[in-house]
Amino acid sequence: MDKDELKERYRQFALRIINLVDAMPDTISGKAIARQIIRSGTSPSANYRAACLAKSDKDFINKLKMVEEEIDETSHWLSLIIDSGKLPKQRVQPLYDESVELRRIVTRSILTTKKRMESDERNSKS
Repeated sequence: MDKDELKERYRQFALRIINLVDAMPDTISGKAIARQIIRSGTSPSANYRAACLAKSDKDFINKLKMVEEEIDETSHWLSLIIDSGKLPKQRVQPLYDESVELRRIVTRSILTTKKRMESDERNSKS
């Protein structure tokens, strides 16, 4: 998967989060969770786009770490929605599964970039 495909995947995830938030119940807890997840669930898309414009590998990793944190927080809120029954599990579970997969992808990208940086550093010392 290239950067443009992943940008689109994060964008689609954000759109699905927006739709989910609009379906949350009009209760104190529903509103509170909706406010949290609208932030954490839409920011990975913007932060990944920023990472793609990073000035260096170190900057790229730092921006991907923000994506990783936000997508992990989103997984947390989605699991709470499922466990609390605020929305039907069959509606939320696919979005939760996608959040887990997106976190795995970004974590692998961070590790791959770190390994490449270490290799480049060793090669430059030789």
